[in-house]
Amino acid sequence: MTAIVSLHDRAFARLDAAASDLVLPTAARLVFAGVLLVYFWASALTKLGDGLLGWIRLDAGAYIQMFPRTFEAAGFDAANLPLSYKLLALAGTWAEFVLPLMIVVGLFTRLAALGMIGFVVVMSATDIAGHGADATTIGAWFDRASGSLIADQRALWLFLLLFLALRGGGPLSADRFLGIGHSPRDPA
Repeated sequence: MTAIVSLHDRAFARLDAAASDLVLPTAARLVFAGVLLVYFWASALTKLGDGLLGWIRLDAGAYIQMFPRTFEAAGFDAANLPLSYKLLALAGTWAEFVLPLMIVVGLFTRLAALGMIGFVVVMSATDIAGHGADATTIGAWFDRASGSLIADQRALWLFLLLFLALRGGGPLSADRFLGIGHSPRDPA
């Protein structure tokens, strides 16, 4: 039995040494690009206003998505919102464009992943408290259903983002090219 355990340990130690620093961060960024990049960009596009200044003058839908109860209390008129809400909406919209792009190219990957973690947590809280997501949409862990939009899917998103926050963008990233954010394990 000791020989089998020893063989197992040696084989996976070699695999880990050979592939984990290259494959895992790069694969995590690729999965993020394939699964979430377009999702967040499409969401951000729904918030932009019309014309060239649409990225500054947000559509009413931005406020409905981000501050549903506050926007309703303001008579669904952005002019009635305090400046702080408008600035938060702008920052959130721009973050939906910039943070995913930073993760995909691997630029300040750890910070971008932390920002996205915060974004997903706020997004989930808004869906639950602001939009009144029902129990099926929220879901639960340790049940038979694995497809709830919040508890299940977003837990996987957060795990992926946590991995990137802890490990960084890997060797095939702008971070590595610029010498940014190596962990002590990374060769410089």
